[in-house]
Amino acid sequence: MKPFSLLIKPASADCNLRCKYCFYIDHLEEGKNAPRMSDEILEILIKSYMSTNQYNNYSFGWQGGEPTLMGLKFFEKVIEFQKKYGPPGAAVSNGLQTNGTLITEEMAKFFGKYKFLLGVSLDGPPYLHDYYRKTLGQTPTHSLVMRGIEILKKHNVEYNILILVNNKTVKKAREIYQYMKSQGFFYHQYIPCVEFDNNNKPHSYSITGKEWGTFLCELFDEWIKEDMYKISIRLFDSILEYLVYGRYNVCFMNNNCCQYFVVEYDGNVYPCDFFVRKDLLLGNLKTGTWDDFLQSPVYLRFGRQKANWNEYCNNCNYLNLCHGDCQKMRLGGSGSPATLSVLCKGWRMFYKYTLNKFKRIAQQIRTERNINF
Repeated sequence: MKPFSLLIKPASADCNLRCKYCFYIDHLEEGKNAPRMSDEILEILIKSYMSTNQYNNYSFGWQGGEPTLMGLKFFEKVIEFQKKYGPPGAAVSNGLQTNGTLITEEMAKFFGKYKFLLGVSLDGPPYLHDYYRKTLGQTPTHSLVMRGIEILKKHNVEYNILILVNNKTVKKAREIYQYMKSQGFFYHQYIPCVEFDNNNKPHSYSITGKEWGTFLCELFDEWIKEDMYKISIRLFDSILEYLVYGRYNVCFMNNNCCQYFVVEYDGNVYPCDFFVRKDLLLGNLKTGTWDDFLQSPVYLRFGRQKANWNEYCNNCNYLNLCHGDCQKMRLGGSGSPATLSVLCKGWRMFYKYTLNKFKRIAQQIRTERNINF
């Protein structure tokens, strides 16, 4: 069985914030009680996954919505079931993506004890972060996030910072980078904000390809000055991973989208969190097996669709670094897989500006580590 990881949404799209650009909030059904994963579904999920052949390496990603809405007892159950059903010598990783506002002392102590890696959303200094990231009552959240991070630090919880690059932050690459650095945040993940309306047009808070390219070039210039060995930027790390080892460790770079599964609170399984749709439902944990999901024609077709890129991509010098980009950036609301990514211009700008420099860094790494192919 091909190894795979899980992205689990135990509270579905439920969240204590209402960030204007959130792509998942539409999955929250009005008039229904707050969605919560039951102990029954959780146990089936962990037991079945840990009985698969993952080379004794099991990766759980807890996301939402806001997963900390589940409360500490839920995550105590997670560890209980992982201990119960994990094979001897199993390596288990738990990642959790959070807005950071609900972190408590008890929760942080638990995450630290069991080596959870947290991704905390923070878009920059207060005036940038608070523009879109507000509570249900439309109050700013920057100070709440910083309070949560302080609690994580107190309990030695490993964390990185997730920065969504939207129309308000895309021209602030240097300022955001230096702000994160000044706060002692040395692990960054920059995510382009591209969301489409019902007419398949980008929302106002989305960015253009050219803006993304300029942002990344400015970010690279700040990083390469003196921080190559101090600050980890996930995209840059992934480029170097490919150049040094020939491996892809982020899904959008690969030529097939059969990378992981999304599990919703009710046990429904989907191929990608950008494509949690009825027509892409693979089945439910109560009635299906992971073999069923892996061999599902829907899953396999979705995965192969990644390679149906635009003909323009065939002559691109950077095809091996994106394979047409994430399907979300091509398909939008109802587009075709062969549609050129809305970020294509930006990726080409960025790679033209930086690739030779990345290659030199990669060569230096290979030399230092005595890596030969």
